[in-house]
Amino acid sequence: MTMIEIGNKAPDFSALADDGTVLSLKDFKGKSFVLYFYPKDDTSGCTKEACSFTDHISAFNKLDVPVIGVSKDSIEKHKKFKEKYGLKFPLLSDEDGKLCEAYGTWIEKSMYGRKYMGIDRATFIIDGSGKISSIWRKVKVPGHVEEILKALST
Repeated sequence: MTMIEIGNKAPDFSALADDGTVLSLKDFKGKSFVLYFYPKDDTSGCTKEACSFTDHISAFNKLDVPVIGVSKDSIEKHKKFKEKYGLKFPLLSDEDGKLCEAYGTWIEKSMYGRKYMGIDRATFIIDGSGKISSIWRKVKVPGHVEEILKALST
């Protein structure tokens, strides 16, 4: 598993967004952005997190920091999720898991004693030079978006 640390160069990526465009690391050259990974569209924690980003999108816009969500869901699922909750940022589809692997978010999890592979809820701030400037792993949703905004404002 890849373990990324603050100060590392962000792993390059190119992935299809819910609007049909392809987003890549190079698209953000010279600009910081938030890349967050979440387990699954339309589940309670993931919905709360996505809605929290949308609720605070004007603060991210004011800082000129785009927000991008990533999960292994299909583009069709992303479109339904985005429409249902009025999400105001792109969702990338990582169906083959390469993006999750590159960022070290595809991990072994355990629930009720059963082990399985899944996405670790994690957030990365990538600066304008393409380096990781902040990392949150095993994210707890309440207050998380506010923490990110605080980190971006300092």
